[in-house]
Amino acid sequence: MNENKTLIAYVSKSGVTEENAQIIADILKDQYNFEVDLINLNKNPKPNLSLYENIIIGSGIRIARWYRKANKFLKNNFKDKKVAIFLSSGKAGDPESYEDAITKYINQKLTKNPHIKPVATEAFGGRYADMDYTDPEKVKAWALKLGKKFSD
Repeated sequence: MNENKTLIAYVSKSGVTEENAQIIADILKDQYNFEVDLINLNKNPKPNLSLYENIIIGSGIRIARWYRKANKFLKNNFKDKKVAIFLSSGKAGDPESYEDAITKYINQKLTKNPHIKPVATEAFGGRYADMDYTDPEKVKAWALKLGKKFSD
C-alpha cells in the first residue's frame, strides 16, 4: 500500500457529490501529492479497501436519506484506515439548517455505525429544483484541512 494512497468512494445522482469528490481529489493530488482513486459506488460497490490508507466516503442526500450504496459501504471494516465523510445536501447549504444537516445526516449516521471513527466530516450544499447551494470554495478549504490530517 502506497503511503497516503486515498480512495474517494461516493454516490451521486444529480452530480453534486461527484463534483465535490473531484474537487477533493484534485486538492489532495495537487497540494499533497497523494495518489487518489475516485470510485462511484453505483459502478463499483465493493472496491478493494486493502489498497488504501485513507478512505473518503461521500453521499448525496435525497428525501432526507443517504443513498443506499453509500449507506451500505459504511458497513465495511475501516480498521487501521483514516476515514473522512462528506455529504451533499440542499439543507447543508443553507446556513439556517446547516447544523441540523450535520446532526441528522452525519452525527446520527455515526451513532448507528460506531465502528467508524472519522478524522473529519463535512456537509456541503447541494442543488435541487432551481436552488443551487453548492460552494466549491468550501469544498477546497475542507480538502486542504483533510490533506493535513491525512499527512499526520
